[in-house]
Amino acid sequence: MTSIIKAIRGMNDVLPDQSDRWQAVESILKRVVHSYAYHEIRFPVLEQTALFKRCIGDVTDIIEKEMYSFQDRNGDELSLRPEGTACCVRAALEHGLLYHQTQRLWYMGAFYRHERPQKGRYRQFHQLGIESFGVPSPDMDAEVIALSSDIFNAFGLGDVLKLHVNSIGTVKARQAYRSALVDYFTPYHAELDADSVRRLKTNPLRLLDSKDPAIQPLIHRAPKLLDFLEEHSQQHFDYVLSYLEAFGISYTVDPYIVRGLDYYNDTVFEWVADDGLGAQSTVCAGGRYDALVSQLGGSSTPAFGFGLGIERLLLLLEAQEFFQQPVSTADVYIIVAMDKARIEAGVLANTLRRSLPHVRIALHCGEGSLKSQFKKADKSHARFALVLGEEELQHHKITLKYLRESVEQRCVRLDELVSILKDYF
Repeated sequence: MTSIIKAIRGMNDVLPDQSDRWQAVESILKRVVHSYAYHEIRFPVLEQTALFKRCIGDVTDIIEKEMYSFQDRNGDELSLRPEGTACCVRAALEHGLLYHQTQRLWYMGAFYRHERPQKGRYRQFHQLGIESFGVPSPDMDAEVIALSSDIFNAFGLGDVLKLHVNSIGTVKARQAYRSALVDYFTPYHAELDADSVRRLKTNPLRLLDSKDPAIQPLIHRAPKLLDFLEEHSQQHFDYVLSYLEAFGISYTVDPYIVRGLDYYNDTVFEWVADDGLGAQSTVCAGGRYDALVSQLGGSSTPAFGFGLGIERLLLLLEAQEFFQQPVSTADVYIIVAMDKARIEAGVLANTLRRSLPHVRIALHCGEGSLKSQFKKADKSHARFALVLGEEELQHHKITLKYLRESVEQRCVRLDELVSILKDYF
């Protein structure tokens, strides 16, 4: 017997009983983003590998371990996109969107990293991305963070997620800080795990991201990046915090947020869940990246943005029992009580779909007793069953049965049905 081909580990199918939840979440995300007047941008899942090497840095885990990269038939080095900011900047530069312009952009889609799959971390994962370009002042930092806050409030997660903010300053400040970290951690070389030893040599700031419980006391005694900020970075950060306070957004200044990508500067932030996600507690993260556009060949352009993990958001919503109602696959289910009525039932279904495009009309196809058809109607969680039989055909009527309410069924004229359903939905 031929074996069944299965999905790639860490790349998950979204089944019909799950897709409604995805659509509900995506709908709320889009509503909040549109309220801030951001515009959608879409870009390919494949990009030149050089794009990510230039943006992310050669000594990050993404480049060294996680990217899906290959040579195509032309010998070009290509990669599945591991994150969205680099792709968004590339597209904006290529099409002239940043030339003396302010842009507020959003995107949503799949990204790819070859990581060890676990709860909340997958090899194919989905994100909402927000990117703003052209405004260097702290009010833009505050606007984007406020947008993220409004998203979580829209899902009723305002008390579940906590905002952590930090400033990582300029390249000059981080260089001084890197030296201080190396000087601090080097005497403890024997106490560091292999990954931390590697990071100490290649990217010391990433040591602060370590989840190894054995070195957490060392990390908490380490020098703080906030002590190395230049005056203008400190002022910028102070203004951001003032805006958050004015907006009524609670926050914690967290000196251990450094972000994993090289292109960030000044304000960085994360939204962290207290529980419901296990080790993958960060749902949303981002910050300012003023040097990235010029790094990719454009003019110097200030920028600020974030990425929000949709799978992690779904897990958190499920833990909070956000999806309490059964998944409905139809609003109206048409039951055919006799074979002679099948064509008329099909015509009726098409008429309803054209007249009520926002209503989901399911027509029973194939054979089946009335009892089995009603079972399928109930399983679909439709609000109504429409029954078409011999008597209904003779009198140009249809039986309207309420499936979710204690209301007596009734027979209505076919020419009144659209108006009745329109009023209900």
